Amino acid sequence: MRFFLKQIIVGLLCIQGALAQIQEEINPPDHIKSVIFRGPTDDQFPVVQIGETLRLEFDDLLANEQDYYYKIVHCDYDWTPSDLLKSQYLDGIDNQRIINYENSYTTLETYSNYQLTIPNENVRLRVTGNYLIEIYNSSYELQFSRRFMVYKDVVKVGAEVKRSRDFNFLNEKQVVHFRINPGNFQLVNPKQEVKVAIIQNNYWENAIYNIKPQFTLGAELVYRYDQETAFFGGNEYLLFDTSDLRAPSSQIARIEIGDRLYNHYLFSDNFRANEPYTYFPDINGDFVVRTLQGDDASREAEYTKVHFSLPYTEALGLDDVYIFGKFNNYALSEENKMTYNENNGMMEATLILKQGFYNYKYVTKNEAGKINLNTVGGNFHFTENNYMILVYYRNFGDLYDSIIGVGSANSRNISN
Repeated sequence: MRFFLKQIIVGLLCIQGALAQIQEEINPPDHIKSVIFRGPTDDQFPVVQIGETLRLEFDDLLANEQDYYYKIVHCDYDWTPSDLLKSQYLDGIDNQRIINYENSYTTLETYSNYQLTIPNENVRLRVTGNYLIEIYNSSYELQFSRRFMVYKDVVKVGAEVKRSRDFNFLNEKQVVHFRINPGNFQLVNPKQEVKVAIIQNNYWENAIYNIKPQFTLGAELVYRYDQETAFFGGNEYLLFDTSDLRAPSSQIARIEIGDRLYNHYLFSDNFRANEPYTYFPDINGDFVVRTLQGDDASREAEYTKVHFSLPYTEALGLDDVYIFGKFNNYALSEENKMTYNENNGMMEATLILKQGFYNYKYVTKNEAGKINLNTVGGNFHFTENNYMILVYYRNFGDLYDSIIGVGSANSRNISN
């Protein structure tokens, strides 16, 4: 009897493991815009020390003050839900209604602005690791989700960016070298206990995982790979600023008032893949909502129609072209897909965006579904990119992967 009971338990555990799914970020429906999720800084890649405040903000263009609820899921290193019970990673109760919301003020486009902070009077986080926050409507339909990371500063991570030693990619790739110094934190079997994730410009899709230490130097774990920790450099992001509704700039060719919203027409962009690299400062794909027409950007910033254009060339072929950045969470959707205008030979798209400073780039997707981030912009080892290293730890017998350190490096100081 015990044997059969044990077999049933093992079977159930196997089924549970098979059903565990990677928790991807879900992007919102068209009426939810300007999702901002950050920690204590303006960087919209929320990596916080345990106890620090997270802030989520978004707009609902339906402007009917509908109810939204949030749920928090703890995940392991591979972004599958961990084995922790909710009571083991939360103090308090989630699945609460977001009660901090207000309608827009003196704007042409009406919207409801929702804001949430964590921790709050209802819930606090108990452990470190990967998390997912999910937002539901009153019918308990998932509207969108975002990842965030919570860590303790236990180990020190030193990192630097090098040029690739692979002659095939000498002028195109950047390589991240780093060390993990555990200090007084004892690692018994680091190749089994420690895992890392390396992320370029806060973009999850090309993150590098499952890199083992190349060797140890005393207590330090050293990662000096070449190909294993290499990223394409890409190019600097393009940018525009609509903070002033009525003022053209070096990026904005003209401004028109339409039936309901302002229209900002950007100067046409060019292919930069075959041009010499030119440095100009960007914020690595991020965006900042701001307005010069009011004091509270959350409620007083206008939504405007921003018009993009790019010349069609044979290099695009039949590939689809998308406008890509943190403002749409790097989604390739119908909303930000460009269409060909046979009258002027341009690829064009119009996006409704809240006033502010935006980074963007053009990416392509072929018929097989392969995405190329740099067909239009090109790849250069000089490009200024930011890299983040997350250090995960799981001791024998632990139920979850904790985060014990975070490091960063910038390619501005790249060396051979």
